[in-house]
Amino acid sequence: MSTPTASVTRALALLLGFGVAVQSIYTAWAGVFDPGLHRPIIAWVCVLIAILYRVHLRQDGPRLPALLIDAVLIAAISLGIWRFLVNADNVENMLVDFSRSDQIIALAAVIGLVEVSRREFGWGLAGFAALTLVYCFWGQHLSGWLGHAGFSLDQSMQGIWYGFQGVFGMPVAILLEVLFIYIVFGVVLEATGAGHSMIRMSLWIVGRISGGAAHAAIVASSLFGAVSGSVVANVVGTGTFTIPMIRKQGFSPAFAGAVEAAASSGGQIVPPVMGAAAFLMAQLTGISYLTICIAALVPALIYYGSLFLAVYVEARKLGIRGLSREELPRPTLQDWLHALMFIGPILTIIGVMLTGRSPAMAGFWATMVGLALGFLNADVRRRPWVLIDALARAGINCARILVAVGAIGIVIAGLNLTGLGLSFAQAVLTVADQSLLLGLLLTALACIALGTGLPTLPSYLIIVLVMGPAIAKLGVPLLAIHMFVFYYGIISHLTPPVALAAMAAAPIAEANPVSVAITGTRLALVKFVLPFVFVFNPSLLIVVGFDAAEFAWAALRIVVVTVAVTTALARFDARPLSRLDAALRILGAALALVQTPAVAAAGIALVAACFAVHRFGRRGQSTPPPASFREKETSS
Repeated sequence: MSTPTASVTRALALLLGFGVAVQSIYTAWAGVFDPGLHRPIIAWVCVLIAILYRVHLRQDGPRLPALLIDAVLIAAISLGIWRFLVNADNVENMLVDFSRSDQIIALAAVIGLVEVSRREFGWGLAGFAALTLVYCFWGQHLSGWLGHAGFSLDQSMQGIWYGFQGVFGMPVAILLEVLFIYIVFGVVLEATGAGHSMIRMSLWIVGRISGGAAHAAIVASSLFGAVSGSVVANVVGTGTFTIPMIRKQGFSPAFAGAVEAAASSGGQIVPPVMGAAAFLMAQLTGISYLTICIAALVPALIYYGSLFLAVYVEARKLGIRGLSREELPRPTLQDWLHALMFIGPILTIIGVMLTGRSPAMAGFWATMVGLALGFLNADVRRRPWVLIDALARAGINCARILVAVGAIGIVIAGLNLTGLGLSFAQAVLTVADQSLLLGLLLTALACIALGTGLPTLPSYLIIVLVMGPAIAKLGVPLLAIHMFVFYYGIISHLTPPVALAAMAAAPIAEANPVSVAITGTRLALVKFVLPFVFVFNPSLLIVVGFDAAEFAWAALRIVVVTVAVTTALARFDARPLSRLDAALRILGAALALVQTPAVAAAGIALVAACFAVHRFGRRGQSTPPPASFREKETSS
């Protein structure tokens, strides 16, 4: 039951969130004012929102000791930002002389920010930031390449807090200037109510295919995941409709949850919005937004093609047929209007960008169009305040992201100050000199570790900024390596033990979270392979050194790998596969990925032979598995 204190803090958080959303819209239109004022003021408001909303969410109510801790956090961060504002002119003019009290206040504010990030995202990012602080102060006692010269409190706080290289540095600037408007846009689009109609229309389009409900979930979740920017929000938002629909058609609970998790986590790789990551990538690389959209297109199609195939194979394995024409929902006029509410803002982004305007301006007009088209929904016309509530929730989402990005600023400043980032880059480069594959594997593991527990934007941001000095020296095209780390940052949403997407889907599916995560990882296995393919074969990205022959060869190999691995892991093709057949298909897929043409061709030939023997060696036996087998699968 909500207490008066919790109600007040929630109302205040929503009010401040609405203010943040409105300033994001204004900033997208008019640009930022003085960075020395804009960044710390908005950061202070966002931290305040995060603390207040977290008070509201406490299940045991806001008790006095916890409220006192919250008050201390607010006071520490407020004092730190006040001292930043007082010293802003000196910081910009590089005339810096901080008193001991300023140094201690800054340290308290940094520790407070670490604690707020821990509350929002767990110990992953917060622990990394805390270790960075410890390393700045005591890393000189370490030996070898881990050691540094030693830094005083004054030097550390100048790099981390007082300046534009740490907490208030470039990541926060990009967030405020470009990305906040797309966070607002995603929430507004969700609030207009197009979701249910998009699911109905997806079911109408693909429902007749075997396992049609799961295919419809893939289509709908990919579309909404592309604009929402939040995997968890997408799983919860669309999964409430899609997961029961998938289960009802006969799939197991774990599989239903896994389909939704895999589809939602893939939305961020789908152009044109890519959960706002396309705009962030354009800012970081200096490559145009439209070029990034073109580069992302083919890998996204391959990934979702693999999901469709996995669902189709599973449906055939369980004897699940598509929906009949009579069972398919017929789109109504209202459904088409709701589709316009979704498509209109997306086309607006593309149109504004084609005129040469900035990504922020495109986001501004897309948000305005989304708000206007929202009134096509009769529910919105009856209750227009739902859009105000959506703006307030968007501001809260912005606040959570900024908390993460502020903590990332601590890490980046610490790595730059101590030189650890360059040392790590040199270590990766040494490995890559021996083998680019090993260097990429090390990078992939680091990406999964750094992205664990974080939303897509901050996970991509911290990976690029921490791994940047290393990946820049791998000799790989810039766009290819950025796409590589972006893919692996998203993969962390599916991989155990954290697997945020699976954890969000499991309660809706009434399934074991670990089972959902493992099944989701199996369904999304192509996403693990794709980044390596387009790094070694950049033509797959179309805009990077395109060569038609290389493109066709890479596409053929990844298609063969997708079909072979999907059928092998499902242990089913036209009929159940033997262990030997499945093992040979996986072996053929592994060989097909090898860069040596003769070895890859041998792998393709092996996979083709397996399919030929299976399909034509025993004609007339392509029957579904027995009912007992289907019951076992469904109950798993």
